[in-house]
Amino acid sequence: MRSFFQYTLDLFEPPALVDAEVTAPENVAIDAPGVPHGLAQPLQQAIVPALFRHPRATRELRLGDAVVGYLFQRAKRRTIGFVVGPDGLVVRAPRWTPVAEVEAALREKSQWITRKLGESRERLARQHEARIHWADGAELPLLGEPVSLLLDPGHTFGGVGAQLDAARILRVGLPGHATPEQIRDAVQAWLMRQAREHFVQRLDHFAPMLQVQWRKLSLSSAGTRWGSARIDGSIRLNWRLIHFRPAVIDYVVAHELSHLRVMDHSARFWDTVRSVVPDYAELRGQLKDDSIPKW
Repeated sequence: MRSFFQYTLDLFEPPALVDAEVTAPENVAIDAPGVPHGLAQPLQQAIVPALFRHPRATRELRLGDAVVGYLFQRAKRRTIGFVVGPDGLVVRAPRWTPVAEVEAALREKSQWITRKLGESRERLARQHEARIHWADGAELPLLGEPVSLLLDPGHTFGGVGAQLDAARILRVGLPGHATPEQIRDAVQAWLMRQAREHFVQRLDHFAPMLQVQWRKLSLSSAGTRWGSARIDGSIRLNWRLIHFRPAVIDYVVAHELSHLRVMDHSARFWDTVRSVVPDYAELRGQLKDDSIPKW
């Protein structure tokens, strides 16, 4: 799964001649009470445009109701490429393509570009809100429900460093002056133990149903990959899955176990997943939840 969306616009293969009639945009004036007509603003000027600017922007263009500052690069390619990522819009074009043609391509796809830029901005905002501030009282999701942290220096909790009570308060055996890094590491260690225990239970639940046998479980910290399986029965699951609600975890577990029967993503594979998780498609989409901490 890629972390950004790419769109390649093949405008120049094969070359074509197009006759077009260009007309000047119509200006609609806004008259304010008491303001002489000659001082009235055109409607396009009165609307404050949205601003999207790549941190290394080299060019800028007005696209509809937005001003887009984008990183423009010349590349060894035959087409114009648009990439909307976390930083904004990157445009790559062949060395021989005039800038005017590049801008024409951008205007042609302006609605797609501004929509993707808006979605990217909203996604980053959700990710920022989901960031955990590692201090006493911080909150994080565990199996889809919030858990609050409480530094409790008087206990070691049986040597495991933390304990979850009935009120969903995770008591961490650290002093009040513990650094954010110390709190994060203690909580992560506890979460990884919870993840392994939960994953083993669900592997043991689904393996007989799928008539497969898993032999080894490893925890991963991959940035975007939630799991993998090997034909020898080895399963790798991302410990951060413990943030999701149990049904989503079940989908990932069933997915990887299904690979022990079908080592591809053919129709037969998805039928195998569906046999134990009928609503897998909906659950699969929830793995893109931007409110899950990224660590």
